[in-house]
Amino acid sequence: MPNRAEGTAGPRFRVEVDQNRFLPLGGREVHAVVGVSSTGPPVVGADVRATEIIVIDTSGSMYGEKIIAAKQAARAAVAALREGVRFAVIAGHSRAETIYPASNTPAVVDASTRSEAMEAVGRLRTDGGTRMGAWLTRAAELFATVDGGVKHAILLTDGQNNEVAADFDRTLARLAGTFVCDCRGVGTDWKVEELRKIDAALLGGGPGIIADPAGMAADFRAMTRASMGKAVADVALRLWTPRHAVVRYVKQVAPTVQDLTGRGVERAPQSRDYPTGSWGTENRDYHICVEVPPGDPGRQLRAGWVRVVLPGSGGAPDEVAASGNILAEWTADENRATEIDPRVAHYTGQVELAQAIQDGLAARRSGDDDTATTRLGRAVALAHGSGDEETARLLGKVVDVLDPVTGTVRLRAGVEKIDEMTLDTNSTRTVRTRPRPSGPGGGAPGPG
Repeated sequence: MPNRAEGTAGPRFRVEVDQNRFLPLGGREVHAVVGVSSTGPPVVGADVRATEIIVIDTSGSMYGEKIIAAKQAARAAVAALREGVRFAVIAGHSRAETIYPASNTPAVVDASTRSEAMEAVGRLRTDGGTRMGAWLTRAAELFATVDGGVKHAILLTDGQNNEVAADFDRTLARLAGTFVCDCRGVGTDWKVEELRKIDAALLGGGPGIIADPAGMAADFRAMTRASMGKAVADVALRLWTPRHAVVRYVKQVAPTVQDLTGRGVERAPQSRDYPTGSWGTENRDYHICVEVPPGDPGRQLRAGWVRVVLPGSGGAPDEVAASGNILAEWTADENRATEIDPRVAHYTGQVELAQAIQDGLAARRSGDDDTATTRLGRAVALAHGSGDEETARLLGKVVDVLDPVTGTVRLRAGVEKIDEMTLDTNSTRTVRTRPRPSGPGGGAPGPG
């Protein structure tokens, strides 16, 4: 059964752990889905410190209707900002140019600064190349002038990064965790994997494609409103494990797939903090796998202790907002030991679905039709089995589905690039399972 605990101060967090705690004799791997939810009153005015930076690609390829739409989108984002938050607008080309404000620190939103920023956006012109690492570095410099709070950026591009790949990777590694960034690509001349790298480093909500520039303003408005609803920044998932245990992985599995395993930082003996970024009122699920030494029949073990940790302010200690236990118990009962928790099974399939799509599309681009057919066929079967109708629909634009149950497909000829890229960007967005009804909690003694 799930075990639960609930936070009491500030934004209210709740943790729910779903798993089958029973392991066969000799079994080592413990799997659990940790659901984290946060609720609270709507964020109003300057109740929450926040900074928003809008990064617009103004390289030469953004000419014509794209730059016109980008200006409208930037204005829509500025209009959606709450009064009292800080903001800036960056024009990105061969270098990063802060077009508003003129100072080296973000401005405070009020009627005057909002109007000034919209005028500055109207003066945007296209020229130069695409250097996303430089744009993000400038955003980080502006964020660094602001003390704490929610830090969020929106980045729009229509092209491929001109920087050396190794330099770009080093920039992302240096900036990882300093702010949250949501990325959008307009048209089809940009690379999904480049925006996916930014998303992974800066904990975005998954890269998105804007097929028609006319849809840009609505997308920017929605992203900004979502950002303005965030109430707390730098939330960490802290995982304690017993001695001789090994954390195999920690992955966010809903609403998007994000592998956090390599991002863990040791904060205390046997405990590591995994970054989750900023939170408003929302739900996220995490799949955790811990390997423990095998035990005797009937032995019970706390295989993990998961806590949602909010950073302390002004030198105050971190606050544990909610917690839950990951349990293990060895049994000779084969029926108990082989039962797979439905939520664990669901998200295992969702992660495999994302990888199958990305593998299949990569193989298709490289001309390996056999691998592409096999992997995309597997994706069709997984999407059908999990009831993921949207992904199934997108797959149907890339392959002819002969049998969705077995995943028998045939590659389509002449696939539109926009359809392929939409499937690729959508691949990491998952379908959530419904939480199980509340039940009695499972617990274990604390570490010590």
